[in-house]
Parts: sequence; C-alpha cells; structure tokens
Amino acid sequence: MPHQNRVTPTSQLIATPARGTLMGNRGCLHNERGKIVRDFVGKRWIACLLEFGGRRRAVLTPGRYTELFFLDEVTALAAGHRPCAECRRDAYNAFRRAWVAAGLPSRGSLPTAEEMDTRLHTERLNAGGGKATYPARLGDLPAGLFVVLEGNEQPHLFHDSRLWPWTPAGYNPSFVSKPTAQIRLLTPPSIAAILAAGYRPTVHTSAQGEA
Repeated sequence: MPHQNRVTPTSQLIATPARGTLMGNRGCLHNERGKIVRDFVGKRWIACLLEFGGRRRAVLTPGRYTELFFLDEVTALAAGHRPCAECRRDAYNAFRRAWVAAGLPSRGSLPTAEEMDTRLHTERLNAGGGKATYPARLGDLPAGLFVVLEGNEQPHLFHDSRLWPWTPAGYNPSFVSKPTAQIRLLTPPSIAAILAAGYRPTVHTSAQGEA
C-alpha cells in the first residue's frame, strides 16, 4: 500500500501509487507505525530534490521528518512550500531575489528563511486551520498558479494561457477558454507575487502537450 505522503495543491496528504518529481517536508507528521497523525509541525515547509549527495533514507522512520512528495514544483508552491536552501540552493536564491523584486518585506538585502517561512505560514491556513484560498481574476494572474473554480473543487494549474486539471499522476488535457465561473487562488499570495516578479518553477511534463 502506498504511504499517505503525497501532497496535493490544496496541501492535503494523500496515498497514491503515482510518483512525484520533488521531495520535501514540514516536520515529523507520522507516528511510530508510520501513520500520518498531523498536517504539519512548525512553519518550515520546503521542497527538495529526490536525490542529493548520495544520501539514503528509510521512509517514515520513527522520530524523523516525514518525507513528502510533489508532482512538480508548482504543486509544492501551491501547497505553501518554498525551495530548500541546501539541496536546491540556486532555486532558493532565485526565490529570494524574486521576493525582493516583488516588494515583499525583508530586513536585509535578501530575506532570511525564517522571514519567508513566517509570512508564508500566515497565508497557508484559514481561520479554521484549513487551506486558505483567495478571490482572484484569471486575467490578473501569472503562469504557475493554482486556482479552483466555483462549483468545482478540482485544482487547476494556470500555465501556457490554459487551465490544466491536476491529478496525482499528471495534468489532464486543458481547456483554453476562460471560465465564466468565479475563481479562487490556491497558491499563497506572496508566492503569486514572486511568480509575477520572474521566478520560474518547474512544471510536470504532462502540461507540455497540446490542449
């Protein structure tokens, strides 16, 4: 049976046999039997490489952080994760530069991980502790964001001027016409601003085909 450690754009943890292209963590979420018992620990939510420095881990080791997996980077960003400062140093620094270019607050010339994590954490959760969403207009959004449509809770990636329905295994064929229904933004607003400022996240190959 697959582990319940795959992250959706809505930040939920699901069990699926589909494999991801990035790993990450948000603390130790599992108990000694490997069962997920909490959604997060702390504010440090990161997205990492699947392989780095020849390191090997036993997944869901008791007392260690829970290995999470993402379809791609845009999915990780929608859930509220940022690039890891160790294994994805170039992406991390590009994210920080875009943070400044977007006019987001920073005490120094570039934001610290703590500054970014603190701000992003306020945008991840709503008052009830669930995934926060934000009203939006599709024409105002940069590529790489996730939205949900009124009356349709399936996450959709806005990419290449199209909406791509997300699934654990990849993106379904997209539709080109702009929806008439209202939309809500899943990607945290600060990350939306970072994408608008020029940060370029990776997108799964299934969103590279024809509509």
